[in-house]
Amino acid sequence: MKNKGATENVMKSLLAFTLPLIMSGMFQQLFNWVDAFIVGNVEGELALAGIGATTSLYNLFVTVITGFTSGLAVLAAQYYGRKEKRKITGILAAYAVLLGVLFALIALGGILFSKNILLLLNTPENIFASAEGYLRILLIGIPFLAIYNTYSAVLRGIGNSRAPFLAVLVSSGVNVILDLLFVADLRMGAPGAAAATVISQAAMMIFVIFYVVKNYPLLRFRLFSSVTENGKHRHKGLIGQGAKFGCPPAIQSGVSSVGSVFLQHFMNGFGEQTVAAITTAYRVDTVIFLPIINLGSGIATLVAQNIGAGDRTRAGKVFRMGLIIMTVVSLGLTLVVLLAGSHLIALFGLTDDSVSIGKNFFYSIAGFYVIYGLSMAVRGFLEGTGDMLFSGVAGILALLVRILGSYALKPVFGNMVVAYAEAFSWIFLLAILLLRYLWKRKSGNPDCRSTC
Repeated sequence: MKNKGATENVMKSLLAFTLPLIMSGMFQQLFNWVDAFIVGNVEGELALAGIGATTSLYNLFVTVITGFTSGLAVLAAQYYGRKEKRKITGILAAYAVLLGVLFALIALGGILFSKNILLLLNTPENIFASAEGYLRILLIGIPFLAIYNTYSAVLRGIGNSRAPFLAVLVSSGVNVILDLLFVADLRMGAPGAAAATVISQAAMMIFVIFYVVKNYPLLRFRLFSSVTENGKHRHKGLIGQGAKFGCPPAIQSGVSSVGSVFLQHFMNGFGEQTVAAITTAYRVDTVIFLPIINLGSGIATLVAQNIGAGDRTRAGKVFRMGLIIMTVVSLGLTLVVLLAGSHLIALFGLTDDSVSIGKNFFYSIAGFYVIYGLSMAVRGFLEGTGDMLFSGVAGILALLVRILGSYALKPVFGNMVVAYAEAFSWIFLLAILLLRYLWKRKSGNPDCRSTC
């Protein structure tokens, strides 16, 4: 009975932490859904394809930010488990400023060279103007996302996944209202949708900052004195620790997104109808994946907290319970996308031929969702133990499998090669993550001896 109670406790903790993350991710994806839904139905399929043509480039910035801050969340969770709360404040102070400034400069470069970048992406001529107008405005919001994600990471690290959800909920409401105003009423097209998203991202950042200032006095800091003191870096050691945890997932995410840019170029070669169909399918797919991705993040955070507190036995229970929940969730999502995937794509105003392409995409890839889910669970455990570098390298190798598979298998699968190449990369990723897990267990690694 005692073991049963402990197991239920772990399950409740994992679900209570993960569910707000899932809801937060769903509402955050609403940015893209609402943009695409309103633009597709008001302006038509070509305007929707213009938005889709920018997806891989924009995601390059977003995934680097989320990748880096996911590492910060694990570090904050370990500090929290060790009750070193002032170090958490240092991480927040240093990286809120550094990432905000860095991504403001990166966004400026993206805006200045957007035309050249879209030309390199082989963007079809009939959607080029729409894509360029959308991208230039959308990049303005990148610094807001960097600061929001830094605050969100620290909050997750200390066990608060509710506040990021509330911030996203507020910004999603703002985004819907402004999309209706700018696109449906004022007929500003794709640039209007981008403007609505940027304003919503600013609202999200402001909300989470005020939430932290009001509810966590320890996390309050002054902008410049928190980063420097007497002309020297006040949190130099913490910056190094943050980089150690944040850089591997950021590099992996960045390389993955660069790979997606190459894949976007590859996919653009199939024509605007395939671009519209598969990028829209990926919008649906992204929401479908949220329970999987956020459950993996939940596993990483709770494992990190327990390892920081020295309770490796409980960390192992989190992992094993996470595997069970992940399997059930993945199978459920497979059923959902097979039954409803094509209907969800049709909501975006695509033609029947494009919906058919999207439907085939889902039928090709859905059977592999459980593989992806299990790989995210194992990765979450490894990252929770601090094994960020291997996780990053594994992700990069899986991307190479996906890119090589796309080009090598094109004669076999045609435009569905995008789906099968990704599925094969998930199989590869799960295999090498399991090998790492088993190696750590066999070698008696201190992070794995009790937890594994």
